[in-house]
Amino acid sequence: MSDPVFGGSDAARGAGELPHAQTLTLPGSLPLRLGGELPQVSVCYETFGELNSARDNAVYICHALSGDSHVARHDEGDAPGWWDIAVGPGKAVDTNRFFVICANVLGGCRGTTGPASIDARTGRPYGGDFPRITIADMVEVQRRLLDELGIDKLHAVIGGSMGGMMALTWAIEHPERVGSAILLATTHCLSSQALSFDIVGRNAIFKDPNYNNGQYYDQEHKPDDGLAIARMIGHVTYLSDRTMSRKFDPDREHPRDVAYAYEKEFSVGSYLAYQGGRFVERFDANSYVTLSLAMDQFNLGRDHGSLEAAMGRIACPSLVVSFRTDWLFPPAHSRRMVDALLAQGKSVSALEVDSDCGHDAFLLENDLPVYGPLMAGFLDKGCGCVPEDQEPEAQCGAAPTNVRSIFFQNRLDLARIEELIEPGASVLDLGCGSGQLLGRLRQRGSGTLLGLELNPGDIIECVAQGLCVVQRDLDRGLGVFADGQFDVVVLSQTLQAMRRPDKVLTEMLRVGKTGIVSFPNFAHAEAVRQLAENGTSPVTEGLPFPWWSSPSIRFFSIKDFEALCAELGIRILSRIAIDSTTGGQLDADYNTRADMAICVLSGPSRT
Repeated sequence: MSDPVFGGSDAARGAGELPHAQTLTLPGSLPLRLGGELPQVSVCYETFGELNSARDNAVYICHALSGDSHVARHDEGDAPGWWDIAVGPGKAVDTNRFFVICANVLGGCRGTTGPASIDARTGRPYGGDFPRITIADMVEVQRRLLDELGIDKLHAVIGGSMGGMMALTWAIEHPERVGSAILLATTHCLSSQALSFDIVGRNAIFKDPNYNNGQYYDQEHKPDDGLAIARMIGHVTYLSDRTMSRKFDPDREHPRDVAYAYEKEFSVGSYLAYQGGRFVERFDANSYVTLSLAMDQFNLGRDHGSLEAAMGRIACPSLVVSFRTDWLFPPAHSRRMVDALLAQGKSVSALEVDSDCGHDAFLLENDLPVYGPLMAGFLDKGCGCVPEDQEPEAQCGAAPTNVRSIFFQNRLDLARIEELIEPGASVLDLGCGSGQLLGRLRQRGSGTLLGLELNPGDIIECVAQGLCVVQRDLDRGLGVFADGQFDVVVLSQTLQAMRRPDKVLTEMLRVGKTGIVSFPNFAHAEAVRQLAENGTSPVTEGLPFPWWSSPSIRFFSIKDFEALCAELGIRILSRIAIDSTTGGQLDADYNTRADMAICVLSGPSRT
């Protein structure tokens, strides 16, 4: 079935042979983090593209719980891979440029050593006696694979869901071997709610009468019902309420006739029966237990003393992508990881995609026009690689249109602000837009540069330039940053969009030793004239938006701003009032003649 209702992240996956897969037996035994060892480990992997002569274009992709080595098709005659939409020639992970490696994880059931493998000590499959493993054990197998392939350092490691846990572990435990990390729909530790679904799923398997403590490989009947029910439970957590309503509400009481013997009185029931039945055809119950337990045990804060300590070990730039309706690995978990990275002064960019698709969004086409260009831009520029003339957006979908950035392509205030910032200064740009100022500062040479921005299109543009930008609502404060963490905090053409300008100003001067603010002047004579004579909201050089699309929610003059600063105890060290039509600086009658102002600020305790 390939129709829109029954389609999904599992739609193209099958249990067939993997003709392009290779199997390598690793030298030596594998000590395990929780004790014991595996005397021998074989790993099944696939590669895509070509390794360059410098051996520095390798990208390792870590799959999620139900994935395998077959991340993409190798040619037109090959079966689809689980991430065909993102991996391949000219796609977000471009195999024309990158050497992509993906291996079935330790504990899996598609060629790498797992519960169905033969235990050399008994001559029988491990079954339920397969030892407990961790995410770190999986990464250790991958590390040894790369050693055998002669790859010392990865250009990037990418992972979503459980794969994101592995990508995090790569960056934390092997920082010298990772050039950059892309973390999609993942977490530093499962929530109790997510953990509970895994527990219910495992119990469905354990209570299947054919489970036999995991020793079922020589039996006629396998614990298929338990595995199918576990998958049904898991699959519900991969979706969102919006997706399920859209898929099943129109024909709620008219289920499809599917060839799987599970309750299907409602349309959503037939869907889940189909998903559970299909999963049994290609997966193993013992692997499901093994891998889900490894996910449940993953806890970076516990293992490293704190999440901040764990993130402090990461040396590479990171891109963190979450999806708004993902309630399995919710965006709050990604924000917590990003905050920990920011607190440790690490290079990170982050975006929360406004998706309807739940946890599965990173595997689906629906939001590919957002996360595809984001990944492509990060791989191109996020760690300094590759052609300046190549536009990743053209390869994998256009970034969302951003009207605001169109109006601000050539802003007069940016050149003036740049002049006010000392070379080598660390800068936090609040509401950084598409990175015009940060790009200028980087080009001339600067210290740490970080932008905060709300608009996804702007963030995609910034990441494609190799700038670090994190999605944040400034009205929620800057609590993640330490006092005086930056030399300069900039708020350009953004104050008028703030709900609480007073709090934003106070926070920026806590975080920055100096603040620079630019804003339009709503008392400008031409704006006042249009309002008084025409009775219409003004549209001028400095106020380019019609009222219905303006980001401005505060309408204030330069004198209003000066009065607010006085009330807050903020010192205005200098004021530059500008007439945008001439570019000239005004000193006399600036409150009516200037349509834009730039102010350099110092907090009450600054000198």
